[in-house]
Amino acid sequence: MKAAVQPSNIPAESHIFTQLKDAYYSDAYSYTEQNPSSAMQIWLSQVATIPNWVNLLMTARNGIVSRLGLKHLGHISDVDQSKAASAYQVGDSVGIFTIKSLAEQEVILIDSDKHLDVQISIFKASDDSQLVTISSVVHVHNFFGEFYMTMITPLHKLIVPATIKRALLSRSDCPS
Repeated sequence: MKAAVQPSNIPAESHIFTQLKDAYYSDAYSYTEQNPSSAMQIWLSQVATIPNWVNLLMTARNGIVSRLGLKHLGHISDVDQSKAASAYQVGDSVGIFTIKSLAEQEVILIDSDKHLDVQISIFKASDDSQLVTISSVVHVHNFFGEFYMTMITPLHKLIVPATIKRALLSRSDCPS
């Protein structure tokens, strides 16, 4: 089966849409979720199946940027898999991110430092389409934030679709 993940627009009805003003970078990828659950459960399913090469890239990133005085993020998959999606609350850590907003339809995760603010949204369409959109919005604060994004953006564009596809294929519920 082939997982159909498509670049898309950030949904206008999502909360993260309001963060687009003055964003340095934004993108979104959409797909059909055959067995949609809460937005938080969808995110946990994504990070549970992160490809090993993504963790290797994060290890390299952490080694390089920690020498430059930036924080060591760990891995995207550094999540307590025994914790139920319903147990998470605003302010909790989920891997490298912190929950900013949490609802059945959308969860917004953040990571901020003096150089940039990153927000990730997992949004379920309110209609019966079973459409899920994972969006990223980044605001940079200085030249180093811009430089960092110049280096990271090409990798981000590989990582997000690959991670979504892997999660779908691991559940064997993707459309053919």
